[in-house]
Amino acid sequence: MGITGANFIAADSGTLLLVTSEGNARKTVTATDTHVAVAGVEKLVPTVEEFAPFVELIGRSGTGQDITSYISTLTPPVDSPVPAFDADQEPVAGADDRAFHLVLVDNGRMEMRDDDDLKETLYCVRCSACANACGNFQSVGGHAFGGETYSGGIATGWETGVEGLDVAADFNDLCTGCSRCVPACPVGIDIPWINTVVRDRINRGETDPSRLDWAFEELVPDEEPGGLDLRTRLVGNYETLAKWGSRTAPVANRLAEFGPVRAAVERIAGIDRRRELPTFARESFVEWFDARGGAAVDPATATREAVVYPDTATNYADVERGKAAVRALEALDVHVRVPDLPGSGRPPLSQGMVATAETAAHDVYAGVATHIDAGRDIVVIEPSDLAMFRREYEKLIPEASHERLADASYDIMEYLYGLIENGGDPDALRSPTEGAGGANGVAYHPHCQARTIGVGEHATAVLEALGYDVRVSETECCGMAGSFGYKTDYYEVSMDVGEPLREQFGGTDRTVVAAGTSCGEQLDALLERPASHPVELVAPRR
Repeated sequence: MGITGANFIAADSGTLLLVTSEGNARKTVTATDTHVAVAGVEKLVPTVEEFAPFVELIGRSGTGQDITSYISTLTPPVDSPVPAFDADQEPVAGADDRAFHLVLVDNGRMEMRDDDDLKETLYCVRCSACANACGNFQSVGGHAFGGETYSGGIATGWETGVEGLDVAADFNDLCTGCSRCVPACPVGIDIPWINTVVRDRINRGETDPSRLDWAFEELVPDEEPGGLDLRTRLVGNYETLAKWGSRTAPVANRLAEFGPVRAAVERIAGIDRRRELPTFARESFVEWFDARGGAAVDPATATREAVVYPDTATNYADVERGKAAVRALEALDVHVRVPDLPGSGRPPLSQGMVATAETAAHDVYAGVATHIDAGRDIVVIEPSDLAMFRREYEKLIPEASHERLADASYDIMEYLYGLIENGGDPDALRSPTEGAGGANGVAYHPHCQARTIGVGEHATAVLEALGYDVRVSETECCGMAGSFGYKTDYYEVSMDVGEPLREQFGGTDRTVVAAGTSCGEQLDALLERPASHPVELVAPRR
C-alpha cells in the first residue's frame, strides 16, 4: 500500500496533482498495488485545467522557481505496472490488479467555509510564502509559531478551524499584524485580519459571565466584555492612557522612569522594564496648532487644502513630527487644518478588540466626512493609521465610506511627493546643505505597513529629489510592531527580529529616519541613537 496526499484534485475525473521536490510520490504509487490518497475537501477544483495556475503559484511563492522539480498528475486507476514479487510466472502485474482509494477529510473545513471570517483560510495552497515573509516566524521557527499540523501566519486560521481556539491561543500573539504576508500571499488571503478575528474570539472566550459587565462598561472606554484580560485592555486603550499622560506631563513622564513604578507596570501590564516608555508632551499637537492661530496659508491662495490627521502618537507624544508636517505642507502652499479627531482604532485592533476598533472607525469617519465632502485631503503621519484607513476599515465601516476615506487619504511623504511632482517648488523644503555640516547621508527604514500599502518608497523619492543620499533598510519589519515589542513575553523575540537592522545600520554616521513611531523606538534601542521621521528632515526650520 502506498499513501500520498494531494495538492489538488480534479472533481470531474478524480485526477490528482502532486507537487514534490524529489519525485518520491511516483515511487509510492507505482511500487505498490494499492494507492490511498488523503486530502482536505478544500483541495477539490472543477477540472484538470484549473491545475495550471496553482502549480505556478506554489513554485514561485514557495521556492522562487517557475515550476517545482516534480509535478505528477495521476488519474486512478494509474496505468502503471507493479512488480509481482510472489509470482515467478507473472513478473509484472497490470493496472487491472490495482486498487485506489481517495479519503476526503472535513475535520472542521465545511464549518470554516460557512464562517465569513475564517473561510479565506481554505484558499491556502500551502506555499509557505507567509512564513517566508514573517520576521517573527523566522525568529522562533517551526511549530513555536503554529500547532501540531500548521505553522506560520496562516496557522491561526487552520488550527482554529480544525483544532479549536485553545490551540490557536498558544501562538496567536506571535502575529503582530505587520501585514508583510499580505502581498506575499499568492492568493490574496488577508492573514492579519484572520489572526485579529481569532484573537477577538480568544478574548471573548475568556469572559467570565459572573463579572459585573455593567461596571466595566461604565468605567472603561471600550466595547469589550468585562472579563477581558487586564493587560489586553490596557494596551488596547492606549489612546486614553496617552491622553491622560499628556494632561499630567511632566509628572507622568517622571513616574514612568521611577524603578518601582516600572516594576509594577511590568508585573501588572506585562510591559518590559527594559523598554523606554513614550514621553508625553504637555501640549498636544491639536492644542499647539490652535495656539499658533491655525493655518498660516490663506485658503484663497493655497494650492491644496489638507487635514493633518492627529494620530494618537503624534498628538500626545511625537508632537514635533506633527509640527514638521505642518511646516512642510505650508512651505508648499497648502492650507492646513488639524481638527480634534479620535484615534484610528489601531491599538484595540492589534489586541483583537474588534468591536472597540469598529466604534473608533465609525467615529473617525464621522469626523472627517465633512472635510472629504469639502474636497480636502486627509494627510496621515503615522503609517499604521493610514493602513487602517486604506485596509482594515474595509472590514469596519460601510464599503462606500471606506472607499471615500481610502481615496482621500495620503501618507505625508506621499503627499509631499505628489505636490512636488505637480509643480511644487522643492527648494521650499530643507535640503542637506542646510543640515549640520551639510551631511547628506540618510539611513531609512520604511514602515512595514507602509510597504504593504505601497507608500514606503515616497520618502526615498522626496529625500533623493532634495539631494540626500538614502540607504534603505533590507529588513521587512523592525520587530517592534506597536505594543508587541513592549511586552515582557516577546521582548527577546522583538530584539532578535530587529537584529538585521543593527547589522545594517549599526555604527553608521548617517542620519537615521523611520516613519513609524514603533520603528523609531526599536531603532533607538538597537542603535542607541534616536530616529527622526522623514518629514522632520525636510521641513523648513521654525
